[in-house]
Order: sequence, then structure tokens, then C-alpha cells
Amino acid sequence: MGKGTTFDLQRFSIHDGPGIRTTVFLKGCPLRCWWCSNPESISPKPQLSYLAARCIGCDACLQVCQPGAITKLSSGPVAIDRAKCTDCGDCAAVCDPKALELVGREVDVDAVMEIVLRDRDYYARSGGGLTLSGGEPLLQPEFAEMLLHAAKNHGLHTCVETSGYAGWEILDRLRLAVDLWLFDYKETDPHRHARFTGRERATVVQRLQQLHDAGAPILLRCPIIPECNARPDHLDGIAALARRLPRLHGVELLPYFDLWRGKLDRFGLKTELPATVRPPSRATVKAWNDYLRERGVRLVAT
Repeated sequence: MGKGTTFDLQRFSIHDGPGIRTTVFLKGCPLRCWWCSNPESISPKPQLSYLAARCIGCDACLQVCQPGAITKLSSGPVAIDRAKCTDCGDCAAVCDPKALELVGREVDVDAVMEIVLRDRDYYARSGGGLTLSGGEPLLQPEFAEMLLHAAKNHGLHTCVETSGYAGWEILDRLRLAVDLWLFDYKETDPHRHARFTGRERATVVQRLQQLHDAGAPILLRCPIIPECNARPDHLDGIAALARRLPRLHGVELLPYFDLWRGKLDRFGLKTELPATVRPPSRATVKAWNDYLRERGVRLVAT
């Protein structure tokens, strides 16, 4: 059976499509969003996670690290030189307290579906099913296609969460096996889009239009980030886009949260998003939603 690289699998998900779902997170993404909630998903390769608080100073990792990326600190835990680390995982294999773990592994379709199918009774009762997320699932199109068809063969509802940044031939190839596209729309202004995501906006909008015109069911999901795209002109852009896509299932705003920041140190990563950015208040989120409703946008929450 075909194989792909995943970094997480979450059972009993309730925010990644209708009903109770199992969300399979595929590794790799062409975008570099400042606010990425899964920064460990960006690289398509496995990455070393290090939680210093779990380190017991046993030094087992020092003995197996061939590149010499691990050094002992006088205070007890070890330190990782990310410039030297090759993410080989040798250190994680000998780390009993799991301070060091390799995130991302190659799995086959059968292994994923064995876990997904454990909860098929919950899917049937709630209208749930399988969701592919990431990262960007379209970066592993063959694996995504096999998972989707395996799910459909078992009568499961399927969702794909995507930025749409891929060739149309990939979306067109998958669309008949997808019951609902969770399409992320991040920024209206082209220059800001390139700045915030590292990619141009035109491809994203074109793929969204193509999916819509092909009759695909789409929920437009819009992350709203204070100090970035939480602006009236972007909300107006969402409303204008929704008017051009009358068959949309609806629009869902995704208010910013900052729990992902803790992952940056774990993986030796950085972000351009200022540390001053904080999650919005409930009143602010309500005001955003009210603003869109007043402009005729049909809002949907999953």
C-alpha cells in the first residue's frame, strides 16, 4: 500500500469539519505563514523535538550523536546545536524520558485507516469522518488520494483542509473523493499575502474559483490575526469573495490563538509574527462576525 509522511493523528476532532472526526496531519507545506499553528508541519522531513524540562541528564544522547550537535550544560539538561543537527533521530531512540523525539514518520494507508476505522460508529452518529490536514495535504497528492479513496470505500465522509496552493490538476484529481473542502483564505491584499505567507495570492484565488466552478462543496475558513489581517479592508475582501462564490457552504472565521508559540523552541524554529500579537477578546471576535453578517456573509461554525 502507498506510503506518506505524517506528524500527527487526532481522534475525536470536532473543529476540522462536521461531526466527530479523525484528523490526519500530513507533513510539508509550501507556505510560510507567520502564525502557523503547526510550524513542525512545514518541512516535509522528520524533525527533532526537544523539551528540556523532560531531560534527566542521563547523557545517553551524547553517546550516539554522530554530528556532535548535543552538548552538556552545567545545569543538567543538554543543548541542541540546530546548525549541526541532521534530524537523524538516533538520540530520540535512546531517550527514555522522551525529552528528544523525532516528529514525522512514514506510514502506509492501511496503518492510518486501521486507526481511523476504530471510531466509525461515532462518525455514523455524528456525521463525521476523515479529515486530511497539515501542513498542506496537496503536497503529498498520491498519499492523500489513496487515503481519501480508502475512506470513501468504507463509506466515510471526507474533508481536506488546504491553502489551495497547488496545481489545478491535483485538486481536480482529488475533488470527487472530497465531501467538503476546508479552504483557508488568509489575506486580501496581494503584497501583504506574499509577506505573511511567503507565496503570491493569485494562485490561491484561482484554485478557489476553479473548485467552486467545478461544483465542489467549500467552506471558506479565514484565520484572523491581530496586527496582520484583522482589518476592515480584509473583512470587506472576504465579503466580496463570498459574493463571487454563491455556492459556498459558508464562511468561518478562525480567531488567532498563540499556543503554537511553545513549539518554536521545541523545534528550533522562528517566526516573523511579533510577540506583541495576542488572541482577540470574545467581544472583538463577535464584532468581526457581526461586520460580515451585516454585509450578507453566511457564517458557519464547524
